[in-house]
Amino acid sequence: MAPAAATSAVEQLRSLVAAADGPRLKDFLEKLTTEDRVYTILRLEKADIQRLFVLIAPEYAAELMKEMPEAEMSGLMKAMPVSDAATIIDQMRSDRQADILSGMNREASEAILNKMMSREVKMTRFLLSYPEDTAGGLMGVEYLNYNVHATVRDVLTDLRENGVRYSDYEVQYAYITGDDGTLCGVLKMRDLLFASEDTKIEQLMLKSPVSVSATMPLDELARFFDDYGFLGVPVIDGHGRLVGVIRRTAVKEASAKQANKIFLKLSGIVGGEELRSMPFFTRSGRRLGFLTMNIGLNLISASVVAVFQGTLEKWIALAIFLPIISDMSGCSGNQAVAVSIRELTLGLVKSGEFARVFLKEAAVGVLNGLALGLFLGLVAWVWQGSAMLGAVVGFALATNNLVAVCVGGLLPLVAKSMKLDPALLSGPLLTTITDMFGFFLALGSATMVLNTWPELAK
Repeated sequence: MAPAAATSAVEQLRSLVAAADGPRLKDFLEKLTTEDRVYTILRLEKADIQRLFVLIAPEYAAELMKEMPEAEMSGLMKAMPVSDAATIIDQMRSDRQADILSGMNREASEAILNKMMSREVKMTRFLLSYPEDTAGGLMGVEYLNYNVHATVRDVLTDLRENGVRYSDYEVQYAYITGDDGTLCGVLKMRDLLFASEDTKIEQLMLKSPVSVSATMPLDELARFFDDYGFLGVPVIDGHGRLVGVIRRTAVKEASAKQANKIFLKLSGIVGGEELRSMPFFTRSGRRLGFLTMNIGLNLISASVVAVFQGTLEKWIALAIFLPIISDMSGCSGNQAVAVSIRELTLGLVKSGEFARVFLKEAAVGVLNGLALGLFLGLVAWVWQGSAMLGAVVGFALATNNLVAVCVGGLLPLVAKSMKLDPALLSGPLLTTITDMFGFFLALGSATMVLNTWPELAK
């Protein structure tokens, strides 16, 4: 949508909200693409967004919520009148309900749960009892479930009588359980078409189906769906009872969300997802803590320069290259951090495998360090006309690059073994270490050179 058209759409939507015209609001929004809908709605004031979701039918409001950023919707639901929020959330799938409510504080989510329909509340509370990055937290409870002693006639009768409720279900399969709720098998719904109505579904079901534990973490779930081509899989508790179904799409979305969280933390957004439509002080707070911590760490790095202030005054040309040495080493270290965090997430490396990670990164660090150091050293020599300056700069960058990748590779493992957040701690600590070592290597070696050949001082 062109800027002028986007502005016009926002103004039209604002007018329709002011006119409290629910049917026309829906007609207008349905004519927009998904991307334009999200853009247009989020350009409204918070009060207008709340009014919009109250004016349209709860079913359509729930559909719109699927398109909106989850963090934004959690804040919106929290700010809306509790009864209105509960009415909209009632229309969502159980896993989506849990996602939105888990983004609120306990007081707000409880207030909404208390206003929801009793059956939905029970299911949603059940999902909220599991951590959000496990199979239990990601599964849905909308699935077909029949007793192992049922017949084909029983299943067909149930499908006819509850067709409206099942219309939103994914009904390629039904899950078969025993009297105690334990998972016994999976029934392909197409097999019902060719069976006698008196046939017991026990005879048609696939016995001993593949399942996952409700406590299985997200990284293991991602690997599971990489290994199997299933669109969904039953979830069981510690006693083998069927508690839900987790879908491949839910795992993919959760993995993408986790990757986004890691990216934001590495970028210094430590309080969760940030959008510019969020309140000003919320956005400021999510950045300020990280920046404040970095002030202290940068002062430590600056103290190294202060120690060698005399050397820098004598060989002022060195100051040109200090930021390059620091920045290039930081980039190399961040590459190593990213690889370690990714491997930890995928389960490809354990938090105690320090030697393996060190050796792998050291090999890369030596080769890339020599290449970068030689290049920057030649640039310094040609530019400043000093071979010794080139040697100092090249040595500092090559060595600091080795330090950076080794430290960058190991920091996430150290943080993980201490049960700390690798994404949050690795970036600031790596920056401080690479700055300190880079400055020390450059200025320290320059000091040694000047003590030997004082005539190089400029």
